[in-house]
Amino acid sequence: MVFLAPYVQMLIIALKPRRELMQSPPGYLPTTWEWSNFVHVWEAAPIATHLKVSLVVSAASTALALAAALPAAYYTARRRFRGRGAFLLLVLVTQMFAPTALLIGIYREMVVVDLTDTYAALILVNAAFNLPFSIWILHAYFSSIPRELEEAAWLDGCGRATAMVRVTLPLSLPGVVTAVIYTFIGAWNEYVVALTVQATPERRPLTVAIPSFVTQYQEQWQYLFATSLIAIVPVVFLFIVIERYLVSGLTAGGVK
Repeated sequence: MVFLAPYVQMLIIALKPRRELMQSPPGYLPTTWEWSNFVHVWEAAPIATHLKVSLVVSAASTALALAAALPAAYYTARRRFRGRGAFLLLVLVTQMFAPTALLIGIYREMVVVDLTDTYAALILVNAAFNLPFSIWILHAYFSSIPRELEEAAWLDGCGRATAMVRVTLPLSLPGVVTAVIYTFIGAWNEYVVALTVQATPERRPLTVAIPSFVTQYQEQWQYLFATSLIAIVPVVFLFIVIERYLVSGLTAGGVK
């Protein structure tokens, strides 16, 4: 219940009339529950447009990061090559850098390659900063799967790629699901790079649009918290959908 307290507080403020938010001192519970705030917020700002941008950027970033992490993690888990330790250490070190610390460099790079104010800029940056974690988590799962299972598949006529898809991936499903959830949430919650790189308001994700309800000239706290709650829904829905695959992956390959 302690973890739900902030969300309950957000819901209470989102359901308050504006006049009650401006009064001093404000009451904790609203005298009138304004459920219409969740309807009017879609008219107060182009929430649907920003929501679409967030979904497109987050989904594309997740797919790109996973497409690069799967072969990299599988190769480092199954092959011993010169520089393998240095490569894994480099992957770990890059995870320590935050986008904020590299913001100026990121912006200059996007200017040089002419990707400012594009979806591609956000997709590439989000995928790049979430790629190291995906490689590490998948590398750990691939390393924990016995090589003999793949060798048995080779004897049955499967190639290396087929054995990976049919044998290794199902057993590493918890790691894949973890990488998907982590990357999607990371891209969904990204704020600083999107605020800097995107100039057109219609091309900005929902995280950048939320603070626009509270500015120097207006304070619409009810809409700010209503939009914040709306922004939580896709992530919760993703977890609900993907949870059964996580559970099935944890039990895959079990024997009596």
